[in-house]
Amino acid sequence: MLRAKESELKIAVLGAGALGCAMGSALSEAGHAVWLINRRADHVDAMNQHGLTVRVNGVDRKIPVKAARHAQEIAAQTGTVDLVVVLVKSFHTLEAITSATSIVGPDTVVLSLQNGLGHEDVLAEVVGRDKVLAGKTYAGGVMLGPGHIIRGTEGKDTHIGELDGQVTERVRRIAEAFNAAGLITHISDNIMGTMWEKLLVNVATGALSGITRLTYGDLYQVPEVKACALAAVQEAIDVARASGIRLNVTHPEEPWIKAAAGLPPEFKASMLQSLEKGSVTEVDYVNGSVVRWGRKCGVPTPVNQTLIACLKGIERGLPA
Repeated sequence: MLRAKESELKIAVLGAGALGCAMGSALSEAGHAVWLINRRADHVDAMNQHGLTVRVNGVDRKIPVKAARHAQEIAAQTGTVDLVVVLVKSFHTLEAITSATSIVGPDTVVLSLQNGLGHEDVLAEVVGRDKVLAGKTYAGGVMLGPGHIIRGTEGKDTHIGELDGQVTERVRRIAEAFNAAGLITHISDNIMGTMWEKLLVNVATGALSGITRLTYGDLYQVPEVKACALAAVQEAIDVARASGIRLNVTHPEEPWIKAAAGLPPEFKASMLQSLEKGSVTEVDYVNGSVVRWGRKCGVPTPVNQTLIACLKGIERGLPA
């Protein structure tokens, strides 16, 4: 149960890369006690020493923030927190939440805003299902360097909800705090449908951006790329419907358009950002989710399988 009588929340962002810093900086500016957790020493040191430099609409400004490499540092200063926002890469979920139990108390809420599907189950194994909320955000961020990001939160929606679809006081409180920070947040009573709709957006641009190495400004100028994106999204829609997921999306062009709405031309999808850092991508949790669910319900997914194969080939060539 979040503290009902206090306007300020104690929030830890677990996985404060580009997106985590984008959302965390907005919440910090709104007056919440926010800690940004990232394993990179240069990034954490830059934020603690000089503040986080945030670029919005081409203009940079510095925002004072608190950053740490490990949750134990936060626990030593403040104990447990009210809210842990999980934004680590999908394949780091178990390791990350296990390392953060020192800031999770009896009343702490753990909210996953990660790409892909299934994170809520991993989190529940560690902290208990009663503490976990699921959600998706269309906000974005680009890391320009240690302590320096592009913040792509303006006009971008975030959706959160209880796993059982109830609209509870704690969900309302978090949504209220996010909205007051300029993070447009909606409460969902159909969180699986919400998660699938965000997955469609990731399917539309993530793998294709990584394969082509194009920013959004260039990606959207290639008709063949759009045709491939729409085919991949249509497969995902077919899989979701066959699996009994309730969607509001009716046409594959909707996620394609939504993916870039409000973002600057130089914006890069997270999969491309991962490759540029020499890291593997979350393709197994995005396009891979479509393929796995497709096998279960008997819907073919050749386009998504091909995108996975291309990205796996690129990952194979990354420096060891």
